[in-house]
Amino acid sequence: MLYNILVPFSQDFTLLNVFRYITFRSAGALIFALLFTIITGPWFLKKLAELKLGQPILEYVPEHMSKAGTPTMGGLLIMAGALLSTLLWADLGNVYVWLTMFVFAGFGVVGFVDDYSKISRHTNQGLTPRAKMLGLLIVSVIAIGLLLLQPAYSSKLSVPFFKEFMPDLGLFYLVFAVVVLIATSNAVNLTDGLDGLAIMPVVLCVMVYAVYIYVAGHASFAQYLQVQAVPGVGEVTVFCCALMGAGLGFLWFNCYPAQVFMGDVGALSLGGVLGFLAVLCKQELMLIVAGGVFVLETVSVIMQVGFFKATRGKRLFRMTPLHHHFQKGSRPLPESKIIVRFWIVSVLLAIASLSILKLR
Repeated sequence: MLYNILVPFSQDFTLLNVFRYITFRSAGALIFALLFTIITGPWFLKKLAELKLGQPILEYVPEHMSKAGTPTMGGLLIMAGALLSTLLWADLGNVYVWLTMFVFAGFGVVGFVDDYSKISRHTNQGLTPRAKMLGLLIVSVIAIGLLLLQPAYSSKLSVPFFKEFMPDLGLFYLVFAVVVLIATSNAVNLTDGLDGLAIMPVVLCVMVYAVYIYVAGHASFAQYLQVQAVPGVGEVTVFCCALMGAGLGFLWFNCYPAQVFMGDVGALSLGGVLGFLAVLCKQELMLIVAGGVFVLETVSVIMQVGFFKATRGKRLFRMTPLHHHFQKGSRPLPESKIIVRFWIVSVLLAIASLSILKLR
């Protein structure tokens, strides 16, 4: 909004030229979202407590019973901070910005309904898996369908390390991209099991994609680094930085011991928009590296279920998702240590993802 209001006056007031730069507005979006979430956080937590929006705890995770009643649906705070900051600092004439916010809000709505269903029933049973999947599917198909209608966007798939190999998936790209969004949203949801465990890897992943999106939207950088150029997509860097700021502000309250949980409204919206960011800049497969923590958590569940069925009752891990495995056994790790170690792995994966920009 500031871009649309102030830039027309930049010819008369040269100081306003700074609003033309994506980098300046991205920095402003990050700072605004961070301060917004930290300042409004205490009021928001108080309202959650007054409405008795407490988190139900699974009975087979006794280590977490002390957290029962902790306010949940904190993802609403992330959404408010990120969306308000984006509306303030981004160019609102950019279609990619609106599509990104649509995915973020759409997945958030599905998560909100799921969270509210659990709380109102005082159980861990929210939406049925079919209903949740249908909601995510509708949002994903609309977003990807509209994205593919953009003249500057192609259905080609980028493959890390191979600059020349870019297969055109054609209509199948719609299916592929939808799977990316839904799989990523569920992977983040699985990871959100310890205080602050999910939000920091999300922030680091978004940081990686902020770089890739900025490069894809800059013709010279895209040509030099040999990545697919998507003219106009660079403006979404502002959203990425707003989301990073809101995520860090949320971590202020979500770090161990957590004062609030993000809930499905946070996990699904963050995972869904993370998948969409990967699709926007044509770096879908990079999620395997940048989101390696989410991949490990998801694969651990798949392996556990498969092994359990194949061996008729035996377990490969003590418990899944993977972070719970380290909480079990004769020498369980403290929750805070598990969280920080997962963060360290996420930092290393983020560095590796950015390094791949030059390995082509």
